[in-house]
Amino acid sequence: MSKSNEALNIILQLILGGIAILIAQYILPGVHVSDFLTAIVIAALIALLNITIKPILIILTIPITVLTLGLFLLAINALLIMLAAAIVPGFEIDGFWWALIFSFVLSIINSLLGVSLGGTSR
Repeated sequence: MSKSNEALNIILQLILGGIAILIAQYILPGVHVSDFLTAIVIAALIALLNITIKPILIILTIPITVLTLGLFLLAINALLIMLAAAIVPGFEIDGFWWALIFSFVLSIINSLLGVSLGGTSR
């Protein structure tokens, strides 16, 4: 694939990720996103956090993850979303449980839209 196609694919995934974030915040009253540009920034930041910080957290928390049979990975996702909310102005989460639910809803919407932010290319 050429570099321009890869760049176009990344831009398309970010736009679809932004749309997924707006849909999720419409569904969940504990999630607040100010506008579409903020949603795109959130999608980019979540992708960046999933590529950089998440693997490190997974390795550091292997014992807890094994003890909880993998359920601690859900907490890691929620904490990364709360970190994104702390970094991006115009994005607010009303607590850990809303971040956890947002993570679930966003995952479902992304799978329906075919978005793979921060994952491997197809």
